[in-house]
Amino acid sequence: MKAKSIIEKLESWLNRGYAITPIQALNKWGCFRLGARIHDLRKMGYMIQTINQQANGKTFAKYKLVK
Repeated sequence: MKAKSIIEKLESWLNRGYAITPIQALNKWGCFRLGARIHDLRKMGYMIQTINQQANGKTFAKYKLVK
């Protein structure tokens, strides 16, 4: 059986209604470039919302599929 690519895993994750942050993507799938993968999905036609969040004095993106 073929292993799923990061894009396929991310697509499935977002389609189930979950949001994702860069640290979650790194921990779940070893994805260091979540922003680039989100860009790829947007080019494929997905409407993905970027939500800026803050924690521990840091600002980071959280991505969620717009339905």
